[in-house]
Amino acid sequence: MLSKLYHIRDGCLIRMLCVFLSIRIDDGQNGSHFEPKPVPPPLPNKCDWEVDPSELDFSNSNIIGKGSFGEILRASWRGTPVAVKRILPSLSDDRLVIQDFRHEVNLLVKLRHPNVVQFLGAVTDKKPLMLITEYLRGGDLHQYLKEKNGLNSSAAINFALDIARGMAYLHNEPNVIIHRDLKPRNVLLVNSSADHLKVGDFGLSKLIKVQNSHDVYKMTGETGSYRYMAPEVFKHRKYDKKVDVFSFAMILYEMIEGEPPFSNHEPYEAAKLVAEGHRPNFRSKSFLPELRDLTGKCWASDMNQRPSFLEILKRLEKIKGNAPSDSHWNIFGS
Repeated sequence: MLSKLYHIRDGCLIRMLCVFLSIRIDDGQNGSHFEPKPVPPPLPNKCDWEVDPSELDFSNSNIIGKGSFGEILRASWRGTPVAVKRILPSLSDDRLVIQDFRHEVNLLVKLRHPNVVQFLGAVTDKKPLMLITEYLRGGDLHQYLKEKNGLNSSAAINFALDIARGMAYLHNEPNVIIHRDLKPRNVLLVNSSADHLKVGDFGLSKLIKVQNSHDVYKMTGETGSYRYMAPEVFKHRKYDKKVDVFSFAMILYEMIEGEPPFSNHEPYEAAKLVAEGHRPNFRSKSFLPELRDLTGKCWASDMNQRPSFLEILKRLEKIKGNAPSDSHWNIFGS
């Protein structure tokens, strides 16, 4: 009798364990047969970053950017403020638009860095197509510089360090991401205190698998914004990641001078002047000699003479350490 009770008890334990471990028992004449029970994936045929558009709340949204592709809106997602790039419905069936959109999503999914705008999700299987990133309350660097009319060397160095850190991450080999449209409008301030910057908008970025650190590529000519464009791009020549270093130099110039490079010329004319070998003049007293030297190296006509962003970071840290102590207390230039 006791042995039967033990047998019943053991059988129940085995069945309980099998249920817990999702295993099916098939009792047959030759004994029990254990067979794994298939467990369906939690999100079949979907990426974990795919967002259901019903989760996005546009009731209190406002437009924070516009372009030929569509618009960027401030919205709410699961109670959190986000930035949503929404493709125009009329373009949602355009093959090239869809291709560019998916390219940007595929790039952003891979990126994780404090100085790069954070990707949160996307709507890809319903229309309109949408790309969701963190919302940065400080706006873009273009508007900030317009209001401040230039920064002193200390503030400019801190801003430059943030941009260079983000770009050094993007340029990390072997999977190099060339931004190709680095400009003040694509650099965002985390908050109104302007104590932290992030690089954003990767719509024109190019992911390259580098075989050799000196490889150059024949890519789309005149890609990006003319005023910050490297001469080799304007001339439709082969180029590499150093095009971003050139654009960085133009941004550094604008941060200290308080106006865009060649501001008295139209963007195309400015790019033409650069391609002919001209560079904007240094006028601000805030432009430390060391910063002028670094800027000059970064906008060198020969891309091979331009430093990498890792080298730029080292130079900026050294310049920051040697900067006059009183400039650390005066955030904005006079």
